[in-house]
Amino acid sequence: MDIDRAATYTGRQLTRISSGGSMASDRRQFLKAGLAGAAAFAGASAPASVYAHEEKTVPGRLRLLVLGGTGFIGPHMVREALRRGHELTLFNRGRTNDELFPDIETLYGDRDGQLDALRGRIWDAVIDNSGYVPRHVADSARLLESAAAHYVYVSTVSVYASLAEPVDEDAPLATLADETVEEVTNETYGALKALCERRAAAVFGTDRLTILRPTYICGPGDRTDRYTWWPARTLRGGEMIWPGTPDDLIQIIDVRDLANFTIDTIEQQITGIYNAVTPAGRFSMGDLLADCLAVTAAEMTPVWMDYGFLSTQETGPGNPFPIWSAPLPANAADARVSGERAVAQGLRNRPTRETARDTVEWWRTLPAERREALRAGLAPEVEASLLEAWRARGA
Repeated sequence: MDIDRAATYTGRQLTRISSGGSMASDRRQFLKAGLAGAAAFAGASAPASVYAHEEKTVPGRLRLLVLGGTGFIGPHMVREALRRGHELTLFNRGRTNDELFPDIETLYGDRDGQLDALRGRIWDAVIDNSGYVPRHVADSARLLESAAAHYVYVSTVSVYASLAEPVDEDAPLATLADETVEEVTNETYGALKALCERRAAAVFGTDRLTILRPTYICGPGDRTDRYTWWPARTLRGGEMIWPGTPDDLIQIIDVRDLANFTIDTIEQQITGIYNAVTPAGRFSMGDLLADCLAVTAAEMTPVWMDYGFLSTQETGPGNPFPIWSAPLPANAADARVSGERAVAQGLRNRPTRETARDTVEWWRTLPAERREALRAGLAPEVEASLLEAWRARGA
């Protein structure tokens, strides 16, 4: 048994901890014992800095490592953890929003082979919300196997092999013919994330690993604009194209609800795989329209265009109507992903109107140049052309 395996073996006994003592101190006692035992087994002393830092920890407070933490979902997770009194360390390249958390310890490196800053430390749990390449996830998991009791990997519902029928967490996953591929594209994204899940599980097992599979993540701070485009476009007013029908189902997850559940899984030692979605079958394009109108009070007139017409028109690259899926057999259950398992463990979805309201409030605070350069959705000139063609279709 090598040093890492000896420490990991001890860490996995967390499921056998008695009810006495705090969760944080129990975790640390087992990790500390594992590290000390492993070092003694190898005839070496454990890093002094680990123990010096350990004694300063407030009982009940967890020490969390976030791989990332400064993008879109990371800051919400960091803020929620801080709100609950936990101690944070961030690991990233220092290239994005580095000014967000000046008072939080940040270790700099790169997931592509530059992980040395993580060595010689221990944490109660790791939140990995920046893992897209299986090799990177495998490298960080192996390095942190004996340094953390719990690994939370943020994946995606795109891991499923098919959404032609409703799925739950046990549905088959997407695969790659060549598992050495590392380029993240629309075609490889889901399968790569599925491989990332496997790499994390190969190291942390099922008793120390939580996998979260969110759908479209929405709310303040969204850098993709996939959800934001809808209320932002509504704000402009006038005639606005809405695809399909008001009854077409969609699914989202508010980024703050995802953050809350992430910290819950760590505090309550909830392991396993969970889809993070709004309840299947309860949110539609018509509901989204009502939310957008209610929170913007804009003078916007919706024009519902059926897919038969839209499929004959030039709409530009990518999906011009993010979150909505065309009514094709392959997409039949895009918005019917089961979230019951997560709800049973405490996931709570706030009202979608609250997500719309807070997204609009955040959007209005952004500089004009950012608001004028939406990163998703139908381009204004394309929308104008479609509206003209729609009006002329019967001529």
